[in-house]
Amino acid sequence: MGDRKNLLVHLAADVVILTIRNEQFEVLLIRRGKEPFVGGLAIPGGFVEPGETVDEAADREVREETSVWAKEARLEQFGVYSEPDRDPRKRVVSVAYVAMVPNPPRAQAGGDAAAAQWLPVNRALGEQLAFDHHRILSDAVEHARRGLEYTTAATAFCGKEFTISELRHVYEIVWQTKLDPGNFHRKVTRIDGFLEPTGKTTGRDGGRPAALYRAGVRHWLQLPLSQPELRLMRGLPPLRGFFEHRAGGLSCEVESR
Repeated sequence: MGDRKNLLVHLAADVVILTIRNEQFEVLLIRRGKEPFVGGLAIPGGFVEPGETVDEAADREVREETSVWAKEARLEQFGVYSEPDRDPRKRVVSVAYVAMVPNPPRAQAGGDAAAAQWLPVNRALGEQLAFDHHRILSDAVEHARRGLEYTTAATAFCGKEFTISELRHVYEIVWQTKLDPGNFHRKVTRIDGFLEPTGKTTGRDGGRPAALYRAGVRHWLQLPLSQPELRLMRGLPPLRGFFEHRAGGLSCEVESR
């Protein structure tokens, strides 16, 4: 019979906190203040406390690291990581979340972290991270990028009121591409429930006053912003072939060459 001690499983919540700062897609990393991996970079996280749900633990981690309540951010669970040897101390199963935070405060270490810092996502993915956090971060970034195709998640990176130009800028930074302003404006303003006009304007984008919007009630997009539409919003011609509506989204069949 195996060691009963190894049958004990501890539950943790790890939260990948993403934002847009300094014109870059960034993630909050902490520097661990104790073993294992003391001094190493890691994703904020911690064990689920007695009387606490895993969702509440994730909410607590966001508050401790950013002073932002989860209700002010967009907090989504995207994976469970349960490899037996992922933590050298004991058997730990981690439920992973991504938090999309607008206008975050200055990074401040919470809990037992020695320091905290915002890093560009691409730079963070090049770092040696503690535990299996490189895999978790990579999965979280892909989840966020895919989320912009299928949901209204991009609004979570904006303030309470924003212009179409500011929203487009979110897509461009997260997707690392340029989108055609006119095509983008037509697309997002025609999706029912995506945006809600405030009736106000602002000149902060430069040029003539721009209309201000807030996030609408829609969460999922009925037709995702799929690759053919992205090419059009980038001002590129569609691929040779034809577009076809199918259940679950817009697809494209491309002729072979």
